[in-house]
Amino acid sequence: MGSRNPGLASRWYATSFRVRYQETDQMGVVYHANYLSWFESGRTEMFRGLGFAYRTLENMGVLLPVTAADLQFKSPARYDDLVAVYARLTTFSALRVVYEYEIRRLAEPGTGEPDSSVLTTGPVYLDKLPGELLVAGSTSHVWLNMDWKPVRLDRILPELFHAITLALREEGGAV
Repeated sequence: MGSRNPGLASRWYATSFRVRYQETDQMGVVYHANYLSWFESGRTEMFRGLGFAYRTLENMGVLLPVTAADLQFKSPARYDDLVAVYARLTTFSALRVVYEYEIRRLAEPGTGEPDSSVLTTGPVYLDKLPGELLVAGSTSHVWLNMDWKPVRLDRILPELFHAITLALREEGGAV
């Protein structure tokens, strides 16, 4: 899945894990709602990779709830598959944030372990993401205060806005 805003995307960040039995349904495939949870793990780790924790944002008085989610299912993940969630920012502004995701199987089922080059956590420095694409999608978020009112991050927490902007510029990303 190409970026919806070329030139405005951060690099990909990866989080990999094995599919747990409780994440599958009676057909032996990952239940569709679990992919949203995996998106959350991906964006949390991606943001942490930039040097910011969601908990810190909340302690500073801002929230970043999901306002929209889009998922395209290509192929199912199954129990014990080694998968990676790749996440990146495609939009970062004082009003909203948009993330893009790809969930990929890192090894063919039953073929053993993938080579170590695809087992990555953190920023990805590859032109092409490894593995088989299972799900692609995006989530949109809006900055809110603790009263659930929309806010402009650059006005209520300018130091945070500038710190995130600087982190994205340093990695050649979304600003």
